[in-house]
Amino acid sequence: MATQKTNINDIAIKTGLSISTISRVLNGKAEEYRIGKKSQQMINEVAEELKYIPNKFAASLRTGKSNTVALIIPSLQNPFFADLTSIINAEIRKFGFTTMISDSDENLEIEKKELQQMISRNVDGLIIVPNGNQWGHIKSVYNRGLPVICIDRYFEDSEIPFVSTDNYEGAYSATKHLIDNGHSKITCIQGVQHSTPNKLRVKGFRNAMEEAGLHDYTVTGDDFSLQNGYLETKLLLHQKQMPTAIFTLSNTIAMGCMKALKEMNVRIPEDVSLITFDDHPYLDYLETPLSCIAQPVNDISKIAVKFLFSQINNEGNKNKQVLLKPQIILKKSVRRIV
Repeated sequence: MATQKTNINDIAIKTGLSISTISRVLNGKAEEYRIGKKSQQMINEVAEELKYIPNKFAASLRTGKSNTVALIIPSLQNPFFADLTSIINAEIRKFGFTTMISDSDENLEIEKKELQQMISRNVDGLIIVPNGNQWGHIKSVYNRGLPVICIDRYFEDSEIPFVSTDNYEGAYSATKHLIDNGHSKITCIQGVQHSTPNKLRVKGFRNAMEEAGLHDYTVTGDDFSLQNGYLETKLLLHQKQMPTAIFTLSNTIAMGCMKALKEMNVRIPEDVSLITFDDHPYLDYLETPLSCIAQPVNDISKIAVKFLFSQINNEGNKNKQVLLKPQIILKKSVRRIV
């Protein structure tokens, strides 16, 4: 048999005080309405005794605010997005808000449905890592006045605010590092092809190669996943001539790549050099620590939350779009070819 929840009427009956007085105390407005300390103490004690839990949904209907922010990401299995989620959730909590988190599974239709579900719950703002190159559903809620921030992935020709890494610069510097170490035959294993970060990373890779007069390179792959890295590397290993270096566009792709190399007894960096986009602590504990392009995850998360709450509180310019500089971290996975 279901247990009936305690409501304000139950507290009113036990204390003999009015519903409006109880509501004001429980909503932190006792001082504003000059409610006596004795009454406040009585209400709080009875509420605790009856195990009263406020109905946030009902409160949001009354006030039009839920003190909730929606966060939609492509995959919690990806360490990069997991880190973003953890930091963003902690930052949002500092504002006294709750984060409603959704994993869209790299699927545009799921993203659209999840967004509608979030909106129906009266969220006060949205932070999103978009899946595809369609942004009408996001622009629609933004145009209706919902505070929105895109992170990592964004839309170049839209006014929707975003915080991301300078992906072009990161990929260009990684490729240049390989070239400076004597590599000329390089393969790039990419992620989701239509995503803005992937397109800019591929562009940075191609431009660095072309500027060096190197045309013997390959761009392959279609997903930011271990499976993609594994399968594409397996295919590379069956070619007559292996590349001397591989550039993976995420650390998940890199892990799949390393698994395939290990199965075929291909050593890093003795047989093939490897550099990846995205840093993560586990990269230091691998048999060969991976050189990488580190995104400023902490800064991206904190700036995005700051921008979002400036929109929620109607402070300053809401159309902020920021690219942060990545850092190349050199470890032991790139061999110099003499």
